[in-house]
Amino acid sequence: MKYSDETIETCRKLFLRRAKVSDIERETKVPRRTLYSWIEKNNWGELVQVDEVMEAYNRALVTLLAKKEFTEADLNAIDRLQVSRGREVKLRSQGSEGLIMAGAHKSQQEAPLKPENIAAGKQRARKGKRAKNDFRGISPDEVEKKFLKGLFGYQIQAWKTRHKRVRFTLKSRQIGWTFYSAREALAKALMTGTNQAFLSASKAQSALFKNYIVSFALEWFDIEVKGSTHIVIRTDHGDANLYFLSTNSATAQGPSGDVYIDECFWIRDFTKLKNLAGAIATQDHYTKTYFSTPSTKSHGAYQLWAGGEYKKNQEKRPDLPQFKMPTAKQLKKGHDCVDGIFRQIITIHDAMGGGATFFNIKNLELENDPDTFAQLYECKFIDDTNSAFVLDELLACALKDSRWPDFKPGEPRPLSNRPVWIGYDPARSRDSAAIVVIAPPEKPGGKFRILEKIIMHKQNWAYQAEVIKALTGTPDTQGKYNVEFVGIDTTGPGNGVFERVQEFFPAAHGIHYTTEIKTRLVLKAQEVIGQGRLEFDETHTDIPAAFLAIRRQSTGTSITFVASRDTTGGHADVAWAIMHALMHEGLKTTGSNKTTVVIG
Repeated sequence: MKYSDETIETCRKLFLRRAKVSDIERETKVPRRTLYSWIEKNNWGELVQVDEVMEAYNRALVTLLAKKEFTEADLNAIDRLQVSRGREVKLRSQGSEGLIMAGAHKSQQEAPLKPENIAAGKQRARKGKRAKNDFRGISPDEVEKKFLKGLFGYQIQAWKTRHKRVRFTLKSRQIGWTFYSAREALAKALMTGTNQAFLSASKAQSALFKNYIVSFALEWFDIEVKGSTHIVIRTDHGDANLYFLSTNSATAQGPSGDVYIDECFWIRDFTKLKNLAGAIATQDHYTKTYFSTPSTKSHGAYQLWAGGEYKKNQEKRPDLPQFKMPTAKQLKKGHDCVDGIFRQIITIHDAMGGGATFFNIKNLELENDPDTFAQLYECKFIDDTNSAFVLDELLACALKDSRWPDFKPGEPRPLSNRPVWIGYDPARSRDSAAIVVIAPPEKPGGKFRILEKIIMHKQNWAYQAEVIKALTGTPDTQGKYNVEFVGIDTTGPGNGVFERVQEFFPAAHGIHYTTEIKTRLVLKAQEVIGQGRLEFDETHTDIPAAFLAIRRQSTGTSITFVASRDTTGGHADVAWAIMHALMHEGLKTTGSNKTTVVIG
């Protein structure tokens, strides 16, 4: 059988990421004997040896850090890979100072693989001269030199603002800001002995800060850092405490120090978050740093960003100077406002201008509709004035560190034999295709759980059908889940996928969009979300954003729902996929709650 160049290249990339041949076979459907012949014929094995080891590391962690959310397994992998990479960079630095510079640039978007070096790396650290967590004898100048090496221009500019009492940064996705913030906090702790606290929506995101710090310590000074949510490091300026906290942590009230608040526009109950941050950084010499991609203007964080809280004080205090929101030009450079907050916006264009060359704007614009691109990468707020859904209700469905004891993602059958429903939304002219796996409630009126979310860019309909096939299985083979229902949008490009899925899952349900069908889908989702019957991990920030993008629109004679400014109905793919699964329950009111829906 002749394979396309695209298929061969996909297999090569998977192999270079250290994927097993059996896994590549399962992913691409290329037989093992063919894969082994390609490996031998094209010398793929040599590509991951010697000089390409670091590049293989980098390619591997691109996959991890590019994820929109992190599981416990992902965080453990990142932790191990950061340690391994730090050791590798340290060893290579003995022969090439320039390699560290290049590695520092790449580690903001990527990281190591090669787990077989982990044990050896830890053994070398144990034999080093320094004890764990002991940074005494290292001068501030030496720390700053290590810190600055390999940073981008916009990150170096942020270092100059580190002493400001309050900073608030709106940022593009994937510009290395969590990476930078962890790096900055460690440098400040080593240079001054000041406590540092990291406050995130979930333990998983908070742990990412810790993973970065462990890696930096090894890379910079060959020192192992040990600890869990509270780490004490020894410096010439005294012991510095590093706290890694989530908003639901019982210990979040106790620490004091500089505090970093990650993705604050996607954390529900912002008032609680702000109070926690204020308690940690009460003393005047401590700083508070907020940073996030924007959500909506109705989120509580917007009042802080837009000066709303200061304006309320101003009404009672006429002597206070008038607040004026900085101009776009001022925000690009960063601006000190009269309320004591340093505000800044860093878009993807700013990041690229500052040296971040790992983006392809044309591809991102093709993969996202204009509204989504503007929100994710240009720091524009979602316009929810006519949205069919409410942000607070969506965030109430997001679980902090969700752990369902019966769901084991690493197992061949993650939910054993319990039934699941699948929803699929096809790719149109500008958006991506989405598949969601949902566990329906065991009892009427119970909760739906979003177990898995798969996003596919630029994949043909046959490939997308094969992904669904791996989930459902066939009449003769067992799939990943016990699938009861598959709902597929057959309007336009989805029809090809539907026909293919029917071949191995005859019970697949086709959904052909009309104004009435769209209305029923949205009404059902409003019912489930409004009654708090949907659950998903809080790290899935794209799910609330997708639902918020669905707007009411008049057809002249009725109300319909769209998800972009054009007429293709594209975008909000994850939300539509979820609705295609939820519709299997039918439009009804369950339990004692009443469904209240406003169409226009």
